[in-house]
Amino acid sequence: MLRAMSEDRLIELETRMAYQEATLQQLNDIVTAQQRRLDQLERALRELASRVARRDEGLPKATAADDIAPDG
Repeated sequence: MLRAMSEDRLIELETRMAYQEATLQQLNDIVTAQQRRLDQLERALRELASRVARRDEGLPKATAADDIAPDG
């Protein structure tokens, strides 16, 4: 069957495969970069949440009297 395949057809398939491999590598690079950025953002969010929690520890607890009645 391979013998029946023309040389032009074989070159076309090899060319397509090379482009697909390059595209897959580009997509992999993008996904890897996005994962690194996501990891950075998750660390930043955890740090901010920790800072807010530490700040809130020193504050008195809110009561119903602290609620502001709406105007109206």
